[in-house]
Amino acid sequence: MKNFLKIISIFILFLSFQSCTAQNPVVSQDINALVSSEEFTFHAQKANPMSYDVINALNSIPNNPSTRILQLDGDGYVIEIKKDKLEVVLPYFGRAFNSTYGSSDNSYRFTSKDYTITKSQSKKGNWIFKINPNDVKNVSDIYIEIYKNGKALTSIRSNDRQPISYDGYISENEKTKENEKL
Repeated sequence: MKNFLKIISIFILFLSFQSCTAQNPVVSQDINALVSSEEFTFHAQKANPMSYDVINALNSIPNNPSTRILQLDGDGYVIEIKKDKLEVVLPYFGRAFNSTYGSSDNSYRFTSKDYTITKSQSKKGNWIFKINPNDVKNVSDIYIEIYKNGKALTSIRSNDRQPISYDGYISENEKTKENEKL
């Protein structure tokens, strides 16, 4: 009976590892092609605020852990990098030092047409993009670190807010009707 339980437990453990490896089947050649073209979309899946005040405030909500609030559902939270345009739509959790009067939207929502991209590679083979939007007054740097499996970590440094980072993945830009007509 003990041997039977060991065999069953090993089988269940093997199946759980098998399902973990099949979650994100991304070919590294596709990732390298996206990185070399410098045109891709970052999809945010989780927000990581740097302020413990925010995390403590989220943990104080009864019957709702902060990790659940910081999980970003849907494909609406993205950074889309194209040759002529940078579009950012990301939520913000943290302290804003200078807010605009009458504005209730404190998220990062902007389009930049004047930006610079610096691309480098780390010792582990990860790609690091540093994006400086020149025509956006409150965002100074956006860092995107892309791993070999397509996962990515993005951090945004702002002039008037605490820093925040996002976990997610990259994919190819969606084709729009305007691009199909050309």
